[in-house]
Amino acid sequence: MSKPYKGFEPKWIKTAAPKDSYRSIFRWGDPDFVKYPKEGLYKMMKEIFKMTDDDFKQYANDVGLDSVSLDIPSNISEEHLTALRKIVGDAYVSTGDYDRLSVAYGKTAYDLLRMRENRYENLPDAVVYPDTAEQVEQIVKYCTDNNIPLYVYGGGSSVTRGVEPVKGGISLDMRLRFNKVISFNETDQTITVQAGMSGPKLEETLQNAETLFGAKRAYTCGHFPQSFEYSSVGGWVVTRGAGQNSTYYGTIADIVLQQKYATPIGKIVTSHYPREATGPDLNQIMMGSEGTFGVLTEVTLKVRRRMPENRKRFSYIFKDWETAMEAGREMMQCECGFASVFRLSDPEETNLMLRLYNVDETPLWQLLDVTGYKDMERCLFLGFTDGEKGFSANVAKNIKRIAKRYGGMSLTSFVCKSWEKGRFNDPYLRDTLMDFGVTTDTLECTVNWSNMAQVHRDVRKVCHALPNTIVTTHMSHCYPQGANLYFIFITKMNSADEFKAYHTSILDAIQKSGAAISHHHGIGKMFAPWLEGYIGQREYEVFRVLKNYFDPKYNMNPGGTIGLDLPEEEKRFLIPKEKE
Repeated sequence: MSKPYKGFEPKWIKTAAPKDSYRSIFRWGDPDFVKYPKEGLYKMMKEIFKMTDDDFKQYANDVGLDSVSLDIPSNISEEHLTALRKIVGDAYVSTGDYDRLSVAYGKTAYDLLRMRENRYENLPDAVVYPDTAEQVEQIVKYCTDNNIPLYVYGGGSSVTRGVEPVKGGISLDMRLRFNKVISFNETDQTITVQAGMSGPKLEETLQNAETLFGAKRAYTCGHFPQSFEYSSVGGWVVTRGAGQNSTYYGTIADIVLQQKYATPIGKIVTSHYPREATGPDLNQIMMGSEGTFGVLTEVTLKVRRRMPENRKRFSYIFKDWETAMEAGREMMQCECGFASVFRLSDPEETNLMLRLYNVDETPLWQLLDVTGYKDMERCLFLGFTDGEKGFSANVAKNIKRIAKRYGGMSLTSFVCKSWEKGRFNDPYLRDTLMDFGVTTDTLECTVNWSNMAQVHRDVRKVCHALPNTIVTTHMSHCYPQGANLYFIFITKMNSADEFKAYHTSILDAIQKSGAAISHHHGIGKMFAPWLEGYIGQREYEVFRVLKNYFDPKYNMNPGGTIGLDLPEEEKRFLIPKEKE
């Protein structure tokens, strides 16, 4: 941190997690990077959570520094292991404890709390590291023929239990070898990669296209989720993900041009044309299937010219949430083009963000109050534009014009630049806080402008039903017709079961509110009980027909993913009035 603590400082774990440890699996990202709250935020949390320094003098649970050693045997036969080794090579099939645990969980707080409680409920029997699409096709066929459950682990950043191997079987770990560029086409502005390609490797490749491919310029995919550093292209696609720059570049559903899958009925290849009127769009049908139809092997993405020199950053403060929402809607509907990042925080998040970005330590904090932008009423709006120089400047100019019309005060580009510095490393805070029994997680949903205020109010009411809890909300991933509402809660909680009960109450509230239960996190096994109730029972049967066609034995990501093979008694039907 930039400033040392003047008073008591908790014993934050600032050293790298041992390479073979539990902590190296459940902590986020770079083992050598640590993030912990500054002293002002630490004091604020103690006050809100009704905690004292004594609560931070010892760890609340197992911090996972021991070497992984499990008393959970692999149940796969030697016959199957031998067959898998013939496909991928002897060195690329593992039944080791560390390898099995490393692909067993994602990154929702439910996963992390279970691991801290030493609850290792669902492990694969073997981990396989494929190298080519042909190998994946052979593995899928073998698993189908022998009725073996098959799961896929890409980047591991799922917050919906999307990768969890609840039926055992085999997990394909795509990180080691399945991450190559297949082709680059500058004429069409496309790149084709294996599904295990990581976000950073994809962007590094595109930004160095001149050197690597003899291209005329640098390119970008424009897809930057907060999990960017530890997520995979395949994960983006199968969950219908969105990046923080999606208001300009689009979500992954807009960026994908073609997909290839290894399914139990054989290889499936979608069209590679930008538009067709040839019946239902197979590209869109396959996206969001989360491995339940088959394994995504290769994907072709649209790429864009990279022009960071044209970026225009901005940040404004509005007096209240209602005015800020109206300003945001006008910016998206004014027909002047869209910003790249477009993020509007409600009063509670604004309070936290201004502290996080050290605005509370500047004269600006007092100035805002004096000028009528009162704490816990004011709303922070920040972002930046991308694209051609004239286009980018014009979008920024119109955002400034509209912000001024709605009483927005410019905070220059300072706050936006501070946000950019931390945009990918905020998840590291979760590890240090969870060591002391403070848990944070997120839920998000899609709303229209017309029901945004109601959904914001209804969901936050349920989130705040848990006493002494911070609940922040921001609008992001915006459209002329609506936006994503992203809820973050931080509370004193140290039990996986307690977390699941609280998480369930929030998902209930989202469905009751009429919002879409996920904008970009996907569904997995954790959100699955709500899916049929949200979509509608007749509509959901279309998914089942597709599943029965592609995977009639139900071996692809089984155990309730997107609600398929989920017991009826576990489903939650809280259908809003307009869908009855």
